Order: sequence, then C-alpha cells, then structure tokens
Amino acid sequence: MFHRAIAVAAGLVAAAAAHAQTEMPFALDWKFEGPAAPYFAAIDNGHFSDAGLEVEISAGQGSLDAIPKVATGAFPVGFADINSLIKFLDQNPGAPVTAVMMVYDKPPFAIVGRKSLGIEAPKDLEGKVLGAPPPDGAWAQFPIFAAENDLDTDAITVEPVGFPTREPMLAEGEVDAVAGFSFSSYLNLVRLGVEEDDISTILMADYGVDLYGNAVIVNTDFAEENPELVEGFLAAVAAGWKDAIADPASAIESLVDRNPAADAALEERRLQLAIDANVVTDWTTENGFGVIDAARLENSIEQIKLTYEFETEPDASLYFSDAYLPEGGFSLE
Repeated sequence: MFHRAIAVAAGLVAAAAAHAQTEMPFALDWKFEGPAAPYFAAIDNGHFSDAGLEVEISAGQGSLDAIPKVATGAFPVGFADINSLIKFLDQNPGAPVTAVMMVYDKPPFAIVGRKSLGIEAPKDLEGKVLGAPPPDGAWAQFPIFAAENDLDTDAITVEPVGFPTREPMLAEGEVDAVAGFSFSSYLNLVRLGVEEDDISTILMADYGVDLYGNAVIVNTDFAEENPELVEGFLAAVAAGWKDAIADPASAIESLVDRNPAADAALEERRLQLAIDANVVTDWTTENGFGVIDAARLENSIEQIKLTYEFETEPDASLYFSDAYLPEGGFSLE
C-alpha cells in the first residue's frame, strides 16, 4: 500500500505539473521544412516544457503571414520578416507587435535562377521573366535590391506565381528566375531534378541589401503581462537552435515526426544551409544569437526608405526590443 500511495502521489504531481504548463501557440512563417526543425527539437528535447510552456507550432504561408496573426492576438508569438513588420507597423500604427529575437542575422532573401536561362548576376534579370509570389519576403525586398543594383525594372517582366508553382515553373523554364529564400528555392529545384550546376543563387545581402531577416515576434500586450513566459520561450528557442547546430540529423528527426512526407536528407541539407548562411554569422559568434546591432537596424530603415514612403517618421524602438533577451544574447556553441 505504501508503494501504491507513492505511485499515486507521483501521478498527482505529474498531472499537476502538466496542468501548470502554459499553452503558447507559435505561428511559423512557412511549412515544416528544415529550418523549422530547431523549434520541434526544442519541444522534443524538453526546452519548452522546462520553461513551463506547452508549445504548438502552426505552419505559415509566407514571411508576412505571422504578423497579423500576432498583432491581433490570435498567436502570442510568431516568426516573420522584420522588414515587413516595419512596414506593417507604419501602416497600422499602435498595433501590439514587435520583434524580440533576431534569428536570420543574414537574411536568405534571394533571386534564384538558372544559368541555362541566362541568369547569373543581377543585371541578367533585365529582359527576362521573374516569378514572384506576392506574399514572399524576398519579393518584398526586391525594390531595394533593384535600386542598389541600378536595375531597369521596366525591362523585367514580373509574373505573380503561387508558392506551390514557383520552383516548378522555373524548372520547366516558364520563368527565368524566382524570388525566394535561398535555402528553400535552391533545394526545391534540386528535388525537381534541376542540375545543381545550372542553379544560380543571387543572395540579396551580397548585392547591397543591408537588411535583417526573420525574427521571433511577440504580441506586446501578451509580453507585458507575461514577461517570464516570453523570456522562457526565447531561451528555449535558442536551446533548440543550439541542439540543431550540434546535431542536425536529430533535429530533422523531430521535424519528420511532424511531416512524415519530408525527405530527411534534403531537409537536413536545407537546415544546414540556413545555419551556415543565415544563423551562425560573424556577428552572432562575436555578439550573441538573438540580439541586433542598433546602427545596422537604423541603416536598414534608411534603405527601406529608398523604395517605401513611410506615413510617419520611423522609430526603431517600435520594431525590436531586447527586453526579453539576456545581455549579450545567447551562445550557440
């Protein structure tokens, strides 16, 4: 009876602990592909539960998708392009949403084309057809890319395309290039049978676009009422990325558990591309993961002004807060 009583008591404690977990739904920017693996690793490795959180991750439909979801309070946290967030806040002043953790220090915004179709450098786009999904984060930054590279946009035929048809159209030669995230469009083309030697990836960050990329965003009303939960969430996200960097294959196992149709090898490669090009940078290695350079953010705002007319004077303090991050950010080593 003593042992039975102990077992019952342990069960009650476990049930109480489970009940104490706070539900915190997380809105992703995109489908369950390689770069989403760290968030699932954070679930499976207990980082969210250690922070008292029960996190359910929802797929998105583009880099802009999570912003209104978080701003309306439908989701307390999400993952979105900070440049699109800046424009959203200009168009929706006072909306309760801001970025609180930078993930893609070097943004994956890219023009991905085929060499056999004549696309290898920015100027090659003139006289060609560019496929661009309207809600895409890379397409949102194309005007800056065009301005920085003195492109004649009148000489570029822009074909609005859907996300499912973007890479297939390029693979079939129906467009000459597409706007997209470097790691997504590149490997989608490989999966469709396009020879890697024929694929050209023009990373906007290498051609004058000095912007940040995707960040964790939060509903500010929620954050002000629950600062400890937000701090715990961000620490768990950082731990998930640290785990994924140390053992990408295990992180991909967590992803495949949620997306059994995924090609594990392909998605591991996609994750590694994101880690190497976008997450682990000289800045994050020296200054910590999650934090930003205030001067760089100010410069990115000035760059946005090249192609976007602000309705009110932009205020960098509205777009990013480090209040929920440890000083010096997180180490990914």
